[in-house]
Amino acid sequence: MASSVISIIFFTICGLAFFVNSQVDSCNSTLSINSLPFDSASLHCVSAWSSQNFILRYAQTSSNLWSFVLSAPDANSYIAIGFSSNGLMIGSSAVVGWISATDGSPAVKKYFLGGQSSKEVVVDEGNLVINTSMIVTQSSRLYLAFQLNTDQPSPRIIYALGPTGVMPSSPSFSLTRHTDMVSTTLNYVTGQTSNSNVRPQSRLRKSHGALNMVGWGILMIIGAIVARYFRQWDPLWFYLHICIQSLGFLLGIAGVICGIVLENRLGVDVSTHKGLGVMAFLARPEKSSKVRKYWNWYHYSAGRILIIFAVANVFYGIHLGGEGREWKGGYGGVLAILFVIALILEVRMWMRK
Repeated sequence: MASSVISIIFFTICGLAFFVNSQVDSCNSTLSINSLPFDSASLHCVSAWSSQNFILRYAQTSSNLWSFVLSAPDANSYIAIGFSSNGLMIGSSAVVGWISATDGSPAVKKYFLGGQSSKEVVVDEGNLVINTSMIVTQSSRLYLAFQLNTDQPSPRIIYALGPTGVMPSSPSFSLTRHTDMVSTTLNYVTGQTSNSNVRPQSRLRKSHGALNMVGWGILMIIGAIVARYFRQWDPLWFYLHICIQSLGFLLGIAGVICGIVLENRLGVDVSTHKGLGVMAFLARPEKSSKVRKYWNWYHYSAGRILIIFAVANVFYGIHLGGEGREWKGGYGGVLAILFVIALILEVRMWMRK
């Protein structure tokens, strides 16, 4: 009985060891891939993305030809390697490989990453000139091999991992958004690689977020509070309301300009907001006008809807920018304070009535 238990434990440990080893590739191991389209003996090796166990092997085969082999665990997803001019995914060109989950057929495609949506990721486009390519699965790992016709590939390299079980398919070969990615810098001479933790244009990113947050997401709310709770000081409340909303509008426009420069999409329709703002500023009827009540209804309703969309867009922008809990917590705290102030003023107004 004891010998049987020992045997089971022994074979279990051996099986687990085999499974773990099959998932692991390292620069100390010998690359042995059947039908590799180029010689792998002179390839340099780097640990490209340690958290996902991505291994990159490369070499300059001739003056204008570079060979690459990207190795990653076979997670039933696509793997991608992109070459960027500035470390950003948008604007870069990528080589993507996968093994079909339906029939097991291999596929390698190049893509131009023109934006964040699937429609802006264009297959068979980009500035990469691929000489030859292939992808195989071996010992529970994917090996994406390709050659680029270039004098010097970009040192800014991006790696991405696709969602499990979702592969591009014909005829569109649309690429589903990755589940994880990393931007790195590779020194092809020394083999040193590092994560590009500093995002380009970080000051402009923060300016874009701060201007939109203060303009659309804070001052517009304060202006609405003034318009609702301080009407007893007529016409001072109106001019104060106009000044606050105008300042918020100008700061918001400055934020939109920063967003255009950064090529980020804003969730707020700026033209609609501007049109509504101009109408609110210029199309205000006289107090004796018969259409005044309809204008008031429009102004109150449109203003509230715009504020709701502005607040939602600020949080969505923080999410897209990856700024984390600090920005969300700070803005959420400001909203909480404004809500408490508005609640107190609302109670006082109803008590007066």
